[in-house]
Amino acid sequence: MINKVVSGPEAALADVTSGSVLMLGGFGLCGIPENSIEQLLRMGVKDLTCISNNAGVDDFGIGLLLQTRQVRKMISSYVGENAEFERQLLSGELEVDLIPQGTLAERLRAGGAGIPAFFTPAGVGTEIAEGKETRQFDGKVYLLERWLKADFAIVKAWKGDTAGNLIYKGTAMNFNPMMAAAGKITIAEVEELVPAGTLDPAHIHTPGIFVQRIFEGKNYQKRIEQRTVSAKR
Repeated sequence: MINKVVSGPEAALADVTSGSVLMLGGFGLCGIPENSIEQLLRMGVKDLTCISNNAGVDDFGIGLLLQTRQVRKMISSYVGENAEFERQLLSGELEVDLIPQGTLAERLRAGGAGIPAFFTPAGVGTEIAEGKETRQFDGKVYLLERWLKADFAIVKAWKGDTAGNLIYKGTAMNFNPMMAAAGKITIAEVEELVPAGTLDPAHIHTPGIFVQRIFEGKNYQKRIEQRTVSAKR
């Protein structure tokens, strides 16, 4: 069986260059590839196009890459928790393609499934539809959207094996499985790396055929983006 393990983020991301298109898994701060983002920061690669639901917060996640101006373009659906993202967007320093969240998810899934385009009702009659083909089906107008693909898909999983099979935990499922299938090269960092054959095949979310490199990460912070507590009574 092929062993896809690399020594760490340095080896996994060694061929990421300035100008690369990256998919970065996660939703908010949940299920993001923390070790890989930190390595991109150390590498100093620039002019990146980052495809991610959002950009973390100012001092964590993709927000770190925004602080150092390493990101040229964001393709995402939400900017609300990152003040620097918002500032760069409004000032014109950052190119941003804002996409309805469901459309983003489906464009990612289409990229992994080899479906170049699909029709959706989301965005019809809004700025999202400008310059795009529309068509009627059963009396309703739909908008043509294209797939999303990337040079590298960088995902985070709970467990993985040496063959690249991945299991995500809870809400960390979010965008990670779709991105893992849509990258030319998929890099997975995992909280626990186990020998091939250890994982129950029925529990595997991303088959190893989609993953080219895998490593066991460390020092995960598991931050809470918005902490809400009940008032004392």
